[in-house]
Amino acid sequence: MERDRARRALAALGGGVCLVAGCSSAQATAGPGATCGSTHTAAGVPVIIKVAKGSVDCRTAMQVEAEYAARIRNGQVAGNGGGAPTVVSGWTCQGYATPEVLSTGNASQCHTGSAVVLAVLPVPAATSTSA
Repeated sequence: MERDRARRALAALGGGVCLVAGCSSAQATAGPGATCGSTHTAAGVPVIIKVAKGSVDCRTAMQVEAEYAARIRNGQVAGNGGGAPTVVSGWTCQGYATPEVLSTGNASQCHTGSAVVLAVLPVPAATSTSA
């Protein structure tokens, strides 16, 4: 009973993320290099969900990312800050170490046997400074 309630809450959260992130306008299926939408990490950092390998249903990718972030926020993922790999709806998700995040912009990865999606930090807009 409690598990069913938790599953329904996570499903609603995933749907809410899609509404906020614009999933409804994203492609249903996307290939390498495509963007599925935007969301936030467990720490509230904005990220863009990009397909790195294979063919991905974007709605599923966004739901997996939302559930992964929720599990980290709720302390359900082992490791320092939730860094250990964990299985979410058949996908294995894991965050990258800070040095890699800083050098690549990739915050985390979720993959199946045939597909990989990355949560990527958006490139900040260039700003001009007055001297």
